[in-house]
Amino acid sequence: MKVFKFGGASVKDAEGVRNIKKVLEATAEKDLLVVISAMGKMTNHLEKTVNEYLKEGEQLSEYISQFRNYHITVLQDLFPNASHPVFKQLGELFNKLDVFFDTNRSKKHPFVYDQVVGFGELLSTTIIAAYLTDNDIRNSWLDVRRCIITDSNYRDARVDWEQTHKYISEKVQKTGLTITQGFLGSDAENNFTTTLGREGSDYTAAIFAYCLNADSVTIWKDVPGLLNADPRYFENTTLLKNISYREAIELAFYGASVIHPKTLQPLQRKEIPLFINSFLNPTNQGTCVGKGVTLNPMISCFILKRNLVLISLSSLDFSFMMEDNISDVFRWLHEYKMKVELIQNSAISFSVCVDNKFDKLDKLLAKLREKFRVRWDEDVTLYTVRHSVPSEIKTLTKNKEVLLKQETRDTVQLIVKE
Repeated sequence: MKVFKFGGASVKDAEGVRNIKKVLEATAEKDLLVVISAMGKMTNHLEKTVNEYLKEGEQLSEYISQFRNYHITVLQDLFPNASHPVFKQLGELFNKLDVFFDTNRSKKHPFVYDQVVGFGELLSTTIIAAYLTDNDIRNSWLDVRRCIITDSNYRDARVDWEQTHKYISEKVQKTGLTITQGFLGSDAENNFTTTLGREGSDYTAAIFAYCLNADSVTIWKDVPGLLNADPRYFENTTLLKNISYREAIELAFYGASVIHPKTLQPLQRKEIPLFINSFLNPTNQGTCVGKGVTLNPMISCFILKRNLVLISLSSLDFSFMMEDNISDVFRWLHEYKMKVELIQNSAISFSVCVDNKFDKLDKLLAKLREKFRVRWDEDVTLYTVRHSVPSEIKTLTKNKEVLLKQETRDTVQLIVKE
């Protein structure tokens, strides 16, 4: 068995859905589990919907209508016959979303987020499964929440591997085509929907591959494979034909957007190769992540992260920044859910670059001021360069203010104000 994963860009409209069929036909895999994300930017749209709901905003009904109309437009393009059963299936899902908004009493953002945002994947997979069936590609639709069991850490749930392995073994057909959702799970205690973190559909594919002992995982992207840099920010990018698990894990850790940071560990444990291919050219060579060659071609790799915060601390009495002080800092970083991107310390100072994705910076700064002198810079950019040469770093920092630089044998990191 093999595992495919299609992201939102690959199913952003009716033509994208038709292209899924073309990819399946071109690859001609017999026994396949396909993980699919929400359509287009629907996850982002549902995030805005959640925020509007929690602040009791006037645009909630408009956001819900936009979400509904987006999918109905895709349906009408794919299924000219308005009496097709899939219209009723989507209607039932829309109704469940309305019922949640009407009956929910929780105001906890992570919980509400997970119950709402998951509808994007439920709708996309329902549409695609119906379309494939109508076009003579037999498949079974699987609710991933019955398979991937997690804790109740909403928005970033941790997988219960023992229970997940058990349910995947029981519920996934070992032959034929199965369509399921990325990003989602359910908590063991209450059976509520959970999510595995942003871009968690890649991780979903790896979980299934691990539990099914799959031959491979293929992630279908709108790029030809894993590039040495994001083409949105860098010119003259190069396709990496082969890359080792170790190197890919390093790139993922530093934030390479093509691969989810948690995706590679379960694949590496069972030496399951990961392919990254273009859904626009499914027969072209992409990237193979596996055991063997570190990097082919051997070339510098660039990773960029924007909208971060650099926090610089020093003790109030100029005493050393020792383990007791630093342990307090890390405890508060954890408490306020700050993702640490880089740290650096000297005798009397400590700097940390964080991602304020849960919008708790003000609370963290207030806590830090109780014990430290605090300076901070918002909206900074972190560049990470693997296997760099000096001329590349010079070009990268031209006309930029470098706030911090850190260098090891294989990696240079720069925090800059642009």
